[in-house]
Amino acid sequence: MNLNALRAIYLFEMARWFRTLLGSLLSPVISTSLYFVVFGSAIGSRMTAIDGVSYAAFIVPGLTMLSVLTESVGNGSFGIYMPKWSGTIYELLSAPVAWWEAVIAYVGAAASKSVLLGGVILLTARLFVPYHIAHPFWMVSFLSLTALTFCLFGFIIGVWAEGWERLQIVPALIITPLTFLGGSFYSIQMLPPLWRKITLFNPVVYLVSGFRWSFYGVADVGVGQSLGMTLVFMAICLMVVWRIFRTGYKLKP
Repeated sequence: MNLNALRAIYLFEMARWFRTLLGSLLSPVISTSLYFVVFGSAIGSRMTAIDGVSYAAFIVPGLTMLSVLTESVGNGSFGIYMPKWSGTIYELLSAPVAWWEAVIAYVGAAASKSVLLGGVILLTARLFVPYHIAHPFWMVSFLSLTALTFCLFGFIIGVWAEGWERLQIVPALIITPLTFLGGSFYSIQMLPPLWRKITLFNPVVYLVSGFRWSFYGVADVGVGQSLGMTLVFMAICLMVVWRIFRTGYKLKP
């Protein structure tokens, strides 16, 4: 393993993130804080408890997951798209660096940013609503697995994208709607039976449900299902990334 290359790529990506910390970290934290103010304080005070959890506390895992998913896709796609756009990707491909080493460095840096963001959002949530974490280990596990999986997905989008517009279209038209419809603000048990069954085809439901279970011990679907769906999606993304580097899809002329 080329540890020097791994460290160089990882530190470069992290340094770029810290240089734009105002937009990279502060902006999503402020946006999420506004959700806590509106949905948690204003609307939450008029909502009944869900599964014995106050509404303001109930939406904490969902809002955290909303930000982590969005930022993971953005970080993962931007990290690989920039070398493509600037042309430095050819230097990386010709360097003595294995494809999986490059993926570990880029995706690892993107996932680190997303996990840090998730941690800051959870700390910020304490300012607005009291909550507890029943299973800290599984909370960190679900947060890390989700960040890694969607950073891989973002990496694929970054390779596929041929312009800045394409880079934004998947998160805007697919990821954000799926997250809002994935139980971030409500329990899917509140839906009519037909819509409840349709919602189960949304992979974000399993991520939010598993993450919420780690907080309060309540979930819309089984924890095993949540973990299994996350690992299956990660495996699919890994297979696609492997295929991209094996064929040179949109990386080599």
